[in-house]
Amino acid sequence: MINFDLPEKLKPQLQMVEMVAEQVMRSTSRYYDEHEHERPKEFINMMWPAVKEQYKQQLKPLRSANGNGQHKPKRTGPNLHILNLILLIERMSWGDAGQYLCIPGGGLGGAAVEAVGTPEQKLRFLGRFADGDEPSWGAMAITEPDAGSDNSSMRTTAVLDPETNEWILNGEKIFITSGALSLAESNGFCVVWATVDPEAGRRGIKSFVVEANTPGVTVSPGLDKLGIRASDTVVLAFNDARIPYDNILGSPEVQEAKSGQGFKGAMKTFDASRPAVAASAVGIARAALEFTQQRLKEEGVEVDYTKPRHALTSVERDLLEMEAQYKTAWLLTLKATEAIVYGRGNRLEASMCKAHAGTAVTKITQKAVELLGPLGYSRDLLVEKWMRDAKINDIYEGTRQINLLIVARSILGYSRRELK
Repeated sequence: MINFDLPEKLKPQLQMVEMVAEQVMRSTSRYYDEHEHERPKEFINMMWPAVKEQYKQQLKPLRSANGNGQHKPKRTGPNLHILNLILLIERMSWGDAGQYLCIPGGGLGGAAVEAVGTPEQKLRFLGRFADGDEPSWGAMAITEPDAGSDNSSMRTTAVLDPETNEWILNGEKIFITSGALSLAESNGFCVVWATVDPEAGRRGIKSFVVEANTPGVTVSPGLDKLGIRASDTVVLAFNDARIPYDNILGSPEVQEAKSGQGFKGAMKTFDASRPAVAASAVGIARAALEFTQQRLKEEGVEVDYTKPRHALTSVERDLLEMEAQYKTAWLLTLKATEAIVYGRGNRLEASMCKAHAGTAVTKITQKAVELLGPLGYSRDLLVEKWMRDAKINDIYEGTRQINLLIVARSILGYSRRELK
C-alpha cells in the first residue's frame, strides 16, 4: 500500500523550514527581486546551522567507516537524507525560489561529488559543509557559450601537466548558479566539466573540482535575469587554472562508452539533481495555485468537486486543471525521489518529473496571472514574480526537449544516435 505519511524524524526540520519560508523568505521576496545582486544574509545565516547538521549526519557513516579502515560504508534502510532534501526544496521554493538557490551547502556541485566521487573525495569536499564556521557553497559549471544542451561540443579543456601532476583548465562557463558564492565569497568549490580529449566527444568529458580562490579563475559580476533574481548567477573564465590531480571525479582515462566512466558517470549527477529542480518547480506552482484559489474564493469562486466537469464554470475548470497539473508533477517527483531513496536507478523517472514539472509550473503560474486579471499582472502581488521564476525550471538541468528525448529513448529502447 502506498503511504504518503512523513517519517517522524523529518517533521521537526520541515516545520522549521515552513516557518522560515513564510516569515522570512516570503516576506522579503519582493525586496530581493528588486535588489537582484544583494545577498539574503538573514536567510543564509538562519539556514547555515541546519545545513551543517544535515551534512554531519550525511557524512557520519563515511567518517565511521574511514575510522575503521574501511572505504565504503554499507547503507541499511532507505536514504531519508534525499527525501528530506526534496521536501525542503519544495517548501523553500514555495517561500522564494531565488532565495532558496542562495542556501549554503553543496548544491549541484555537492550532488556531483556525491554521485561519482570517491569516499575520500566526499569527506574532503563535503566535509567543509559539516565543519565550517562560515557559510560555504558548491556549484557546478557545464554550460558554455557554444555548448548548451549539446555537451559534445564542449570547449573547456583540462590538460595534465606531467611535471607538476596538475590539471590545467582553460575555457569559459556561463549561467553558473552560485558561481560567485562558491569560488569568490566562501571556502567553497565548483565542479567544472571539461574535456581531456576533444576528439573523443562525450567520452573525453570529465568532472573537476575547482576550489575557491584558485589562481586563473575569473568570476564575472552577477548577471541580470528574468526570474530567480536573488540567485547568484555568473560567468566563469579559466585561464591556465591549475588544480590538484586528485580533484578529478572518476577515472582520468578515456574509456569506452559502455564503461560508465567519464561523461556517463558524470550524468549520474542529473539523475539526482533533476528531481530537486522538479521539487522547486512544484513549490512555485503550489504558491501560485494556493494564492489564486484563496483570492477567487474571497470573490465567491470555489470549485464544487461534486459537480461533473461540464457543469462547472470556465474558471472552475481552469482551477481543476491547475490542481491536476500540480499534483501529477509532485507525484512524479516523489516517484523519482523514491528510486534514489532505495538505491535504484531513476534515469527515466528523473527526466519525466523534470519535464512535466517545468511544463506544469509554467502553465500554472501563467494561468494564475490570467485568472487574477490586471491585479495578477501588477507588481502589487507576487503572482507575476512566480510566473517569471517558474520559467527557469523548464530550462536548466536539461531543457524540456532534452528530457523528453531521454524519456523517449528510455521507453522505446533507442540510443542517442538513433533518436535525436
